[in-house]
Amino acid sequence: MEGQKIAFKNFLPGIAWFFIVAFLVFMPGSDVPKVGWLNIPYFDKIAHAGLFGGLTLLFCLPYFKAHFSFQQKLNYFIRVSLASIVWGLGVEFIQKFYVPGRSFDIVDWAADTAGVLIGFWLCRKIITLKFAKEEK
Repeated sequence: MEGQKIAFKNFLPGIAWFFIVAFLVFMPGSDVPKVGWLNIPYFDKIAHAGLFGGLTLLFCLPYFKAHFSFQQKLNYFIRVSLASIVWGLGVEFIQKFYVPGRSFDIVDWAADTAGVLIGFWLCRKIITLKFAKEEK
């Protein structure tokens, strides 16, 4: 199964979500909408976690249906998660140096990372249940 390939089209949801996230996080600070009715404490951190958790899930999705072993799938999930965490850090540096009205925020990166870890945990949980079911 090592040589198995996954069709590019299976990654399109993840790629689309990547560009949506990029559009939102690279929006100049003055263009970020202020939503008065959504006055939830730390809502922006929840949004960061959701964006990056979704990114992780959508890029792991093609591996769910692939005929890889449990360990191979887990390895891909780890790679996707690490790439998402690094992307979150890169976003913060890009915001600091290139996006007007935005800055580096370590807490945003922590929220991104938390979202990635939740996404990874969900993916791992799903494949663990799937493989346990198949063994019965």
